[in-house]
Amino acid sequence: MSAVFLLLLVCSADVGAVLEKALPRREPRRLSCVRCCGPSEQPVSIISSRYTRMSSDPAYSVPKVQPNIDITILKGEKGEMGEKGYPGAVGKEGERGLRGLNGRKGQKGQPGPQGHSCKQLYAAFSVGRRKTLHSSDYFQHVTFDTEFVNLYKHFNMFSGKFFCYVAGIYYFSLNVHTWNFKETYLHLMKNEKEVAILYAQPSDRSIMQSQSLMLDLQEGEEVWVRMFKRERENAIYSEESDVYIIFNGHLIKPAVE
Repeated sequence: MSAVFLLLLVCSADVGAVLEKALPRREPRRLSCVRCCGPSEQPVSIISSRYTRMSSDPAYSVPKVQPNIDITILKGEKGEMGEKGYPGAVGKEGERGLRGLNGRKGQKGQPGPQGHSCKQLYAAFSVGRRKTLHSSDYFQHVTFDTEFVNLYKHFNMFSGKFFCYVAGIYYFSLNVHTWNFKETYLHLMKNEKEVAILYAQPSDRSIMQSQSLMLDLQEGEEVWVRMFKRERENAIYSEESDVYIIFNGHLIKPAVE
């Protein structure tokens, strides 16, 4: 058995020697430097190259820093108020509140006209003013001090207003005397709205000026006169001995006959 093993060993050694002689011997490869940068560039150091390889590796990458800025520190000045937005939806109706306290008792009013068992379908008045009047305010109420006719006291001498107790068509007229070199500007009023104007420009002569109209009145409405002051002085003239300012009115046709 040992003889066979020695025979195989000798054969393998001879085969190796034959192959070594048959194959050409290769010389060892020489390593040479290869330029990796341009003439104007500096070669990268080994430490820098190692740092680059380490930084590209996720295991050696430098963590990113996320700054946290406090907005309240950088808050600027308060801006201007924006435009008003659209109104929102109507909310639910709230609960009814408690009843308030009773108010103070008002002053006693003026006595009303004398009552009648049957309502009279008539109305007429004619009043005048004996005193001169200058407008001191933008609007000034004209009152009257002389009563010619005041049927059923429908015209209130204290307030200077005609109160409609009988609905229907009425006729009204206003007559005034102007003042030299002064403007005359009056409004004939229905409730709180002017319905006609009496006007005269300043002149070196005083004149009589008038205005008239018809109105359809409902029960409870009022008709009165006021002065309207503009840039120039406004005035109407009268005397104690003579009446130059007159306001008239009467019912033409009642609404219900």
